[in-house]
Amino acid sequence: MEDAFHDAIAIARGQQAKSWELRAAISLAQLWARQGERKKAHDLLAPVYGWFTEGFDTPDLKDARVLLDSLNE
Repeated sequence: MEDAFHDAIAIARGQQAKSWELRAAISLAQLWARQGERKKAHDLLAPVYGWFTEGFDTPDLKDARVLLDSLNE
């Protein structure tokens, strides 16, 4: 499953599809968080989230913020 998320991130980056990259990064970060890899999950998701300058009321960005906050605890 992890490989599929890595592939999705790579494809989204190649297509400059930031929203799709965010979704894939959220999924992979959630997987890593469940596996106890909280820092690794944060280090993946934080820069992707940081690209966005608007749309913070969208479900994906809200989910990313909640996940990042939980990873910082």
